[in-house]
Amino acid sequence: MAETTPPADDSAVTVYFDGACPLCRAEISHYQAQDRAAVMRFCDISRATGEIAPGLTATQAMARFHVRRGDGEIVSGAAAFVAIWRLLPRWRWAARLATLPGAMGVLEFGYRIWLWLRPMLSGRFRSRAA
Repeated sequence: MAETTPPADDSAVTVYFDGACPLCRAEISHYQAQDRAAVMRFCDISRATGEIAPGLTATQAMARFHVRRGDGEIVSGAAAFVAIWRLLPRWRWAARLATLPGAMGVLEFGYRIWLWLRPMLSGRFRSRAA
């Protein structure tokens, strides 16, 4: 999955994702198919080197999921998912839940477990797809 054409508005959200990961590609495809996905720019960083955005290197971007919000701030992990969910009508309920006391801590903990499991799950997903 290649980088899509950025929206005309420079304040649009940019989603940096690992296009070499079949699970990541599937999730990004899901987001791209949602209403309002046009307000986001999707950037496959799997083949990138060096700095891909101010303050974000390709190495950092491959280690965790990152999103540049409309205000220019780069967030990662659970906060990156919440930044996307806020924009998508079908996911706003999840963004609202993330504002509950302690929710971000739980989401981040779950994301870190996902990071640990991702290589194994990705390999199994790749094997089944072949």
